[in-house]
Amino acid sequence: MQLFIRHTTHYRFDQPVAHGLQQLRLKPRSGPGQSVIDWNMTLGGAQVEVEYEDQNGNRTTLASAMPGTTEITITCAGLIETTDCSGVVGAHGGFMPLWLFRNQTALTEPGPRMRALAANLRAEMPDRLDMLHHLSDAVLAAVRYEIGHTTAATPAEQALAAGHGVCQDHAHIFIGCARLLGIPARYASGYLMMNDRIDQEAGHGWAEAHVDGLGWVGFDVSNGICPDQRYVRVATGRDYRDAAPVTAISYGAGESMLKVSLAVEQQLCQQ
Repeated sequence: MQLFIRHTTHYRFDQPVAHGLQQLRLKPRSGPGQSVIDWNMTLGGAQVEVEYEDQNGNRTTLASAMPGTTEITITCAGLIETTDCSGVVGAHGGFMPLWLFRNQTALTEPGPRMRALAANLRAEMPDRLDMLHHLSDAVLAAVRYEIGHTTAATPAEQALAAGHGVCQDHAHIFIGCARLLGIPARYASGYLMMNDRIDQEAGHGWAEAHVDGLGWVGFDVSNGICPDQRYVRVATGRDYRDAAPVTAISYGAGESMLKVSLAVEQQLCQQ
């Protein structure tokens, strides 16, 4: 399958920016299940300072705001060829050792509810892959998908206690519980082609767990499946903060307004 993606992030500031930096993880790379045919990123109101691979092997761009600008626009567009690998990403890579993905972060730190959920699975499921599938089902059953109640800073335990959240919350709960079970787990950010629409309000996030003999395996808790050919992986990390598409710091800009537009659609191959 070939997927065409166009993703625009637009910031508008009510005062001119004196100084601003943005860390961008918006460039997918070829790997298991996906091949980047074409990908371009253009900036308005900002300029590229340096490009590098971060600690997780993500293609990362550091951009600075042009002094005095009141708007910054980041536009990405490209074509990705994908195949269905049943969620299997394969061997661990990057600069972070595998054992670090067993360590909790502030966003995945478990409380009593997450510990109880993990304890039930530990007793019932001796097979690790089966355990992870049941964990995904259990998280979705406990936390219904509902926007408007959580933010990027909401911890997993808080979202579980509230009983509602979005893909980011599902992934963090899954990751925290998997780590409680001794399984390395991480966050993945990217894109998902939806069957009922082209235009979307934001990118997508899911979890990956490391399984002996398979390597990293993806679990999209929100949709109850392992990622297939409709998914494009862009970045991974210990939690959302490590894989966030845009992380920004600005000074002298006053209040800001963010607008995101995203379109993901299947591209018909030319014969």
